[in-house]
Amino acid sequence: MILLKLAISSLYNRRASAFLTLFTIAVSVMLLLSIERVRVDAKSSFSNTISGTDLIVGARTGDIQLLLSSVFRIGHANNGVSWQSYQYIKQQRGVNWTIPLSLGDSHKGQAVLGTSADYFQHYKFAKKQQLSFSQGRAFAHLNEVVLGAQVAAKLGYSLGDSIVISHGMGNTSFHHHDDNPFTVVGILDATGTPVDKTLHIPLAAIELIHSGNHTSHEHEHEHEHEQHDVLTGEPKQITAFLVGFDSPLYTLQVRRNINQYKPEALLAIMPGVTLRELWEMLTIVEKILLLFSVVVVLVSLLGMLTTLLASLNQRRRELAILRSVGARPWHLFTLISIESLLITFLGCLVGCGLFYLLMSLATGYLQSNVGITITIAMLSSYELVLIGAIMAAGFIVGLIPATRAYFYSLSDGMSIKI
Repeated sequence: MILLKLAISSLYNRRASAFLTLFTIAVSVMLLLSIERVRVDAKSSFSNTISGTDLIVGARTGDIQLLLSSVFRIGHANNGVSWQSYQYIKQQRGVNWTIPLSLGDSHKGQAVLGTSADYFQHYKFAKKQQLSFSQGRAFAHLNEVVLGAQVAAKLGYSLGDSIVISHGMGNTSFHHHDDNPFTVVGILDATGTPVDKTLHIPLAAIELIHSGNHTSHEHEHEHEHEQHDVLTGEPKQITAFLVGFDSPLYTLQVRRNINQYKPEALLAIMPGVTLRELWEMLTIVEKILLLFSVVVVLVSLLGMLTTLLASLNQRRRELAILRSVGARPWHLFTLISIESLLITFLGCLVGCGLFYLLMSLATGYLQSNVGITITIAMLSSYELVLIGAIMAAGFIVGLIPATRAYFYSLSDGMSIKI
C-alpha cells in the first residue's frame, strides 16, 4: 500500500511526461478496439443484409460483382435479364417466390429500386426478419413510392410528399423524370441494410417513365385509372431477381440449370456462399488493420519505456535516498513496476472511454455512408483479451527500468558526477 501511494505521488510529480505517455497508450487502445469493433460489425452488417434467399440471378458476371450490385447497390450491372428468361425461370419446378429487381435510377443520390409487391412479403434480412412499416403501406399504384428509413430521415420526407426520380445512379443524374412524380405512401422500419437507403417503386413504373409514355395535364384525370391504378406492364429486362424455393434441395439443381441456360448468359449465385468468398478476399485487409493497431500499441509502450528509462537517470538520487532510509532493492523494483502498470492501466481505462466516445460519434456516419451498423455494447471477451494483453505487455516493458533500478547501488546514487 505504501509503495502504491509512493508510485502515485511519483507519477504526479512527473505528471507532464506521465500524461503524455498515458495519452499515447489511450489513443492506441482506442484505435485497436475501434478497428476490432468495426471489423466485427461490418462483417455482421454484410451478413445480415439478406436472409432466406436461396439464389440471386443476374447477367453473367462475377459472383461478388452480382452480389454487390443487386443487394448492396455497389457498382453497376453491365447487362440485365430479359423478362422472358425471368418468366421462364420463375415457372420452374420448386420455385416458391421470385422478386424482380430493376436498378439504374436515383433520387438525390439515393438508389431507386423497381420491384414487385412480393418484395415486401418475401425479402428478409438478419435472421429471416421481414420488412415492416413504421408508417403507411406498400405501393398499390404506379405513381406510389415506399421509402427506406434513412431516406425519409435524411431528406425529411413524410407520407403524401411528392418526389421526382432521376435517371442515373449516385449524385450524378442525366435526366429528371419530372412528368411522372411519385407520392410517398409508406416508410419502412430501419433495418441497418441498404434497404434503408433505397426508394422502392413498382416495376411497371420503371417501364412507364423510361418508355416516354407520360401523362399530360389535360388528360391526367382521364388516364388516372388507366396508368396509375393498376400495377401492370412488362419491362423488356430487369437487373436481377431473387429466388426462394419450396425446399433447399432444389437450389443446386436450378442453379446449375440457370448457369447452363442457353438462350441467355445468366449467372445464379447463393448469397451465403458468395458472402463468405467476399470475406475471404478481405481477410488480408483485416490482418493489415490488426497489424497496424498492434504496431501502434507497441510504439506507445516503447514510448513509455523510453520515458521511464529517461526519468530513471534523473531519479537516481531519489532512489538512493530511499535506499538510505531502509528501502530494499526489491522495493525499488516493485515501485518502478507499479508505476509502469499504473500508466498502462490508466491508459487502457482512458482508451476505453475514448473508444465509446468515438463509436457514439461515428455510428451515424458509418450507418449513413458505409452501411455499417455499430453496436455500442460492453466489451466482448475478445476485446477484453486484447486489453489484458496490453496490460501484460505494459508490465513486461516496465520490468526493464525496474531491473535497472534494482541494481542501482547506494554509492552510485549518492555520488556526485561532474
